[in-house]
Order: sequence, then C-alpha cells, then structure tokens
Amino acid sequence: MSEVLVECVPNVSEGRNLTVIERLAEAVRAVDGVWLLDVDPDPDHNRTVLTYVGHPQAVIEAAVRLAAEAARLIDLNRHEGVHPRIGALDVLPFVPLEGITLDGCVEIAVAAGQAIWQRCAIPIYFYGAAARRPDRVSLPAIRRGQFEKLRVEALSCAERAPDLGGPALHPTAGATAVGARPPLIAFNVQLANADLATAQAIARAIRASSGGLPGVQAMGVWLASRAQAQVSTNITDFQRSPLPVVYRAIEREAEARGASVASSEIVGLVPEKALNGVRESDLKLQNFSPDKILERRLRTLRTQ
Repeated sequence: MSEVLVECVPNVSEGRNLTVIERLAEAVRAVDGVWLLDVDPDPDHNRTVLTYVGHPQAVIEAAVRLAAEAARLIDLNRHEGVHPRIGALDVLPFVPLEGITLDGCVEIAVAAGQAIWQRCAIPIYFYGAAARRPDRVSLPAIRRGQFEKLRVEALSCAERAPDLGGPALHPTAGATAVGARPPLIAFNVQLANADLATAQAIARAIRASSGGLPGVQAMGVWLASRAQAQVSTNITDFQRSPLPVVYRAIEREAEARGASVASSEIVGLVPEKALNGVRESDLKLQNFSPDKILERRLRTLRTQ
C-alpha cells in the first residue's frame, strides 16, 4: 500500500437497483492501486455511499471511471429519493489519511474535477476546502433546488453556474460536487411516534446553520420503506460535536415533542477515535460491526 493514502467517499444517486450498484462498485474495484472498503446503499434515500482508498493518481482514475459509469447507468430525470442531489455521481470528497495534507487533497479534487469534465462532459462544482467561492464551501448551498432547479438556474443565473464546464448541466447525469474535507461521520437517527414535520423540526434545532451544534448538518426525512421519520446528519467536526452529544441532542429534542429515538445507524465508515468510550447501546446503533471502523479496515488490508 502506498505511503501516501487518500480516502474517497463518493455518493451516487442509486440505492435500490443492486445490479447497478454492483457495476458502480466494480468500476472502482477495477482500478489498480485502489481498495474498495465499503458499499452502503439506502433505498429510501435512493443513494449509495462508497468508500475507497488508494494513492492519488489511482483514486482520481477510480473517480473518473465511477463518474462515467454513473452517467451511463443513472438518469436523474427518473430518479426519486428523499436525499437532495444534483448528479448521478452526486458528491465526490477526498480525505487525507496518510502522508498527505488537506491542501494536497484540494489539488487531487481539482485534478479529478478537471478529468471528469474533460472525459465525461459532467460539469463540476467545487466545495469544502476545494471551494472557489465562500458560498460554495457548504454542500447544501450548492444543492439548493436539486437537479431540477439547478439545471434551469445554471443557465439563467451566473451565480449558479458550475465552476468547471457548463453552464448547462449534463442532461441525465447533472453535475458533480467535488471537494476536499477532513473525516466526516454520516449518522442517522430513526424516530418513534414522530412524523416528517417533527423530524424536520428536530433537524432545525440541532444543526449548526440554525445555531445548534457546531459542525453538524441535519435534515428530517420520511423513510417510506420503514414507515418512520429520520433525522439524517453529517457530523463534519466530531471532536467538537461527538457522536453521543449529537445523539443526546436529538433524543432531547424528540422527547420535547412527544417522540423518542428508535435506533441509529452509521452510513459508510467511521474514524476509530470517534467511537472511543462509546458503546453501541449508548446510541441504539443498528447493524454496526467493527468492520465499519476505517482504521480496522486499513489494518486488515495491510495484513493481506
């Protein structure tokens, strides 16, 4: 394994068709120098989170092949799900793991974005540490209105045009948000005795943009397959807002509204130190195993 190790966590707009998901995973798996660690589909969000690691050139090549395959297999005009999206390959973040800084991952993000535009004709929005404008640091700002509105606004409003390519979005694959960021935890909490409005109110109360917990993004959604409301969060700074703090905040807000926490789940992989001193029962975690811990997966790779 390379001394320089980069993590990439692409989110694709397909979480139901297992054949399509496997083809997308194979596009990544086929690249030499890349190790696909996790594939986590969600049918209600209609979205799959993949996690792979490798050296810089390999992770870029895997990203481009994934973008091309997603564009071939996914038509956003026919896509429905509760999660906001602007692209078939919706989000493409690069995360420094070993031997590289966040600035180094910004360079990788720029190179990947350029390659995706040149080889796939998919416009690019840069976000996170790779953002070219302050108003595009945050993903929700870029995804406002989703694919359906963005494809119109990108043509009519210069402020909404892509950073690279366009201004027209790809007719079926949309655009891709490419960025660089530190490790993030995707943490979802399912509620009992709650409707969508309750989940949305809880999300507003806890997210940083509303004056809630620092480094926490949150939205309330309804999971049709479970007949259950969910508070879906991204914890972008788990040291300032640790998992138990986020969980207890949601639990407290739910109880104040006559609801309760039914269960929680981690999407993708989680940094080991984020779980130090945390028991699964403390968070009512479902379907969790040690294989969801990033460092454990890396240690397993090194012994193979």
